[in-house]
Amino acid sequence: MSWLKENNRLVKVFTFKDFSEAFAFMTRVALLAEQTNHHPTWTNSYNRVTIELFTHDAGDQVTEKDEALAQAIDKLIG
Repeated sequence: MSWLKENNRLVKVFTFKDFSEAFAFMTRVALLAEQTNHHPTWTNSYNRVTIELFTHDAGDQVTEKDEALAQAIDKLIG
């Protein structure tokens, strides 16, 4: 599934085998977010991680920063 643009956000749901895999993914995303100083809004429920990307400084709109982080996150999955 690719990122969807809805309500001025890029949104994607990632599904993993179990909670441990989902949490490991979130840890890798957190490290990316720190490196880029651009942090997602996300939720986790057992093996599912939902990520929303938007830029607060741009009036809560999708920007190039969001597009770049989305691509970097996708590369974590392979």
